[in-house]
Amino acid sequence: MNILESFKKIKTFIFDIDGVFTDNTLLVTETGELLRTMNCRDGYALRRAVEEGYNICIITGGRSQGVIKRLELLGVSEIFAGIEDKLSAYRRYIESHDLDPDAVLYMGDDEPDYPVMRLVGLPCCPSDAVPKVMEVAQYISPLKGGAGCVRDVIEKVMKLQKKWEAR
Repeated sequence: MNILESFKKIKTFIFDIDGVFTDNTLLVTETGELLRTMNCRDGYALRRAVEEGYNICIITGGRSQGVIKRLELLGVSEIFAGIEDKLSAYRRYIESHDLDPDAVLYMGDDEPDYPVMRLVGLPCCPSDAVPKVMEVAQYISPLKGGAGCVRDVIEKVMKLQKKWEAR
């Protein structure tokens, strides 16, 4: 199957946060708070996907309440935070929603994402992912983490499915 056919089948998006929605940089304040930046265009695409009825899930090792609040404001309700074993969280999510793994796009950037990426229909990563993840990815976005890679994959899926019209 060619890559465009894989994009056309997607009904579920699962994303990591750090290195995908962010550029992997943490700003550490004097009080120990960890601050991240996120791309607004990624957020716009995520909200559009939610509005169109796609299943959206976040599986992250991070626990940032600010990130969780932002995702909730965008309409994401399935957020697994503070997860050490992403594979178990993935399996729980897929089973609880009776989803077809072949219709799942997972975007990750580092080794904790690798086990899940091996099981989904369309494993993707940003252009600055670690080599091990790039080896398993069927699609490597030309964009880096935190620089629009989330928008890239969501827009591709929605355009191929005729759900991305200008508003």
